Amino acid sequence: MKTPELVQTANAVADLNVPSHLARRNFLKQSSALGAGLVLVTQLDNDASAQTTVVKADNLPPTSSNEFKPNAFIHIAESGKVTLVSKQPEIGQGIKTSLPMVIAEELEVNWKDVQIVQADFHPKYGDQFAGGSLSTPMNYNEFLKLGATARTMLIQAAAAQWKVSVSECYAEMSKVYHKPSKRSLGYGTLASKAATLTMPDAGSVVLKKPNEYKLLGTRVGGVDNAAIVSGKPLFGIDVKLPGMVYAVLEKCPAFGGKVLSANLDAIKALPGVRDAFVLEGTANLNGLMPGVAIIAESTWAAFSARKQLKVQWDEGEVAQQNWDDFVKKADELSKQAGTITLRKDGNIQEAFAKASKLVEAKYVYPFISHASIEPQNCTAWFKEESGELELWAPTQNPAAGQNIITNVLKIPKEKIILHMTRSGGGFGRRLSADYIIEAAAIAQRVKGPVKLMWSREDDMRHDHYRAGGFHFLRGAVDQKGKLSAWHNHFVTFANRITRDGKSILQPGSGASLSGDEFPGRWLENCLLEQTPMECGIPMGPWRAPGSNVFAWVFHSFIDELAHAAGRDPLEFRLEILGDKEIMPGTGERVQAYNVARMRRVLKEVAEKAGWGKRRFPKGQGQGIAFHFSHRGYIAEVAEVTVSKQGELKVDRVVVVTDIGSQIVNLSGAENQVQGSVIDGLSTLMYPELDIQRGRIVQSNFDQYPLLRMPDTPTKVEVHFLKTDYPVTGLGEPALPPLAPAVCNAIFAATGKRVRTLPLARNDLRWT
Repeated sequence: MKTPELVQTANAVADLNVPSHLARRNFLKQSSALGAGLVLVTQLDNDASAQTTVVKADNLPPTSSNEFKPNAFIHIAESGKVTLVSKQPEIGQGIKTSLPMVIAEELEVNWKDVQIVQADFHPKYGDQFAGGSLSTPMNYNEFLKLGATARTMLIQAAAAQWKVSVSECYAEMSKVYHKPSKRSLGYGTLASKAATLTMPDAGSVVLKKPNEYKLLGTRVGGVDNAAIVSGKPLFGIDVKLPGMVYAVLEKCPAFGGKVLSANLDAIKALPGVRDAFVLEGTANLNGLMPGVAIIAESTWAAFSARKQLKVQWDEGEVAQQNWDDFVKKADELSKQAGTITLRKDGNIQEAFAKASKLVEAKYVYPFISHASIEPQNCTAWFKEESGELELWAPTQNPAAGQNIITNVLKIPKEKIILHMTRSGGGFGRRLSADYIIEAAAIAQRVKGPVKLMWSREDDMRHDHYRAGGFHFLRGAVDQKGKLSAWHNHFVTFANRITRDGKSILQPGSGASLSGDEFPGRWLENCLLEQTPMECGIPMGPWRAPGSNVFAWVFHSFIDELAHAAGRDPLEFRLEILGDKEIMPGTGERVQAYNVARMRRVLKEVAEKAGWGKRRFPKGQGQGIAFHFSHRGYIAEVAEVTVSKQGELKVDRVVVVTDIGSQIVNLSGAENQVQGSVIDGLSTLMYPELDIQRGRIVQSNFDQYPLLRMPDTPTKVEVHFLKTDYPVTGLGEPALPPLAPAVCNAIFAATGKRVRTLPLARNDLRWT
């Protein structure tokens, strides 16, 4: 293996190595002529339902005999204009720019000649979702081959026209050149000839070497940037159709409640109101919730009418649930054995009995909201004559919307047309499809298109939340100052669901601990237990599910143990990691943990941050943390200043990432890491939700503050570590280490431990 090299964000990433073994699908199985163009045929691997399918991009500009359309993602017009399809949902992570860059690199096109169009949801594009930082690793190798194949065909077309050998020709910047004669032909001129060619053999398609890349690794601005800053319609909330009406849905403030009665006649008589009716729902918290729908001629009319709505609710059993009661119950459960034993290695009791130092701690974090800038919305148009349902939705997971509509409303999938709009933030919230099924159900009653609009209050009080949790920890260090035992009893939250006819408790997304989580597999004596508490609050994935809180708990407590042992926190962590490869256990989510990669990023971040090389005065300090999340190996050092009055300022955050062999878009990658740092700090400092009588108390940003500009870190340094490993995503892995790094720095500055989130609950004053 090559020695890894650090690439600072001030430099363009040029000579990174492309992995040859990350191939989720095998491309280019066979060729088939369709009209004037060709298609690439794909075979899905690792999927029992996979089958060979013809890929045809119907939403691209009309194809004539003078245009080249070699696959579902590439269209080259006679004018030389290149259109590339972006198939993944764009939620602000920059995928609409970065994935087409991969095709463009191998296609050898001038980026200035390229226009990007957003794909609709359709099987021809394969998997289409934005979650788990998977968009890049799922598509990277595929898209390289798509671009290279099209380039090969264009070179073949030029060689045939010149009657020369293909080996004498090469492509560059949207042209094919003949080396001996220095002749050139533009892609537009070659389009019609290339469209008549058969698909090249796999052996004749040669990928470029990474050191030949001209586009990948450079800074490229987002393709929607100009439209965003000029206020052009891009988002779901911007959709406007002729004759469209507007809908709001009032749901029970307590989760699981149902409508008993409502003043529907009074609401229907209000100005601008077209209709008002009770929408029957399902019993599933993640399904179609019941409520009262109001249809109006404008958003203002709908929202105004809603203020006069009077509903009598059957609030149900969840109305008995309160956060304070959950806190008390968690403390009681912590004194009992966990209902689930996730890991039990060695002899915990003996290790604790022999310990030189024993540390116990309780770590608590609350439920929080996704708080996307754009509230949930969806435009739907049910066409009764054809039975078709057309949707415009800012979704991360269009398949979830299609599935729930088919299951609940019995509309066949082939009758559902779903247009993916840009999303004003997702963070996991738009993986759920509750707002889509609500719009679809309302649309069945409306003649023509209808836009369902959630208010900010709807968005905060009817979210699918990041679950709160309680970790009751014990740790032991031996006489040599080595971590010798670890016990974590995790009391978490679960919804009661029915599966295979049985009623079970299902922990929320990210609310279930794996027995393979660090440092469990690294210790001879380890006990990991979990006890779920039943609750009726809907839970869903929140950016870096699980990792976003587990990293804070584990690396804060490891820091406690390091200081108890009188050890340097960096040295202590490196000792725990050791030098042996750790293979996965039985957990489905767990992958092989490459210890060497983590040691590298940890050492590099210490070097870049000058760890241990400066003496900080009282009130200032450094903290360090790392975490493996969503295939990314990330380490961070935070430097903070805490005034005597307890005011915190994060002065500097240094981040080192190993996400594989290639940074696709350096600008986008920097943005993702910097955004993760800011989002992680915001979530650490302020937000929390209170649960009273089965409902969320907070309703808007006046009660749910987020980070403001003056609170952001003064400096964020981002470093990318080049390695030979497969390319992966970056939307999530840089967030988890931020919270423990900051909290460990606070301890170094003040001597105070942060064991309860948010940080605003803690008194950081010191003397």
